Amino acid sequence: MPQISLALLSIPLGAYLLGSIPFGLLFTRLFGGGDVRKSGSGNIGATNVARVAGPVPALLTLLFDFAKGAVPVWLAGRLSNESATWMMSVALAALIGHCFPIWLRFRGGKGVATAAGAFLVLCPPALLGSVILFLIVLFFWRYVSLASISAAAAMPLLIYLLWAPHHAPPMIVTFGALAAAVLIVYKHDANIQRLVQGEEPKFSFGKKRDAA
Repeated sequence: MPQISLALLSIPLGAYLLGSIPFGLLFTRLFGGGDVRKSGSGNIGATNVARVAGPVPALLTLLFDFAKGAVPVWLAGRLSNESATWMMSVALAALIGHCFPIWLRFRGGKGVATAAGAFLVLCPPALLGSVILFLIVLFFWRYVSLASISAAAAMPLLIYLLWAPHHAPPMIVTFGALAAAVLIVYKHDANIQRLVQGEEPKFSFGKKRDAA
């Protein structure tokens, strides 16, 4: 039992360190794209990786960023008997690691894929609802940033409504989801400014892509 407790206590720190791994930067360099922070929007997320290095490293970035949210939350659930407190704490640790990575002087990505991975484990129906909203906004307005902001902002309400039939989520999950949404929206501050000014590029399946 003490060993399990020690393992459980180490997971938030491990989740932060895992979240801090800049997969976008690593895959861009691996595929010959150089430093992704010096090109495009400067973001280390999949959208900018696609612009700088192409679709393959972008897909790998998306999958690995997603996994570094999902894996530690899943592990926390296994070790804590599905404790919502531990799972939500680990989700936030991984998200904070991605947004403020120790390896990059705390200048990281925007956390959308990492949060999606975490919430897939915490509440799959809520994630599905946010993905549908993301696709709707992207289809009609063609802004990746606006779609990401909309999906993140809707997540706390979706979790509250879809956590379990006739049951509201624990308070830690409600406030954790709200904190995650606020952090993701905050990390999109530059995009919001460009949206307001009408300068945010729209998503395209051609050569020009959204600066998300």
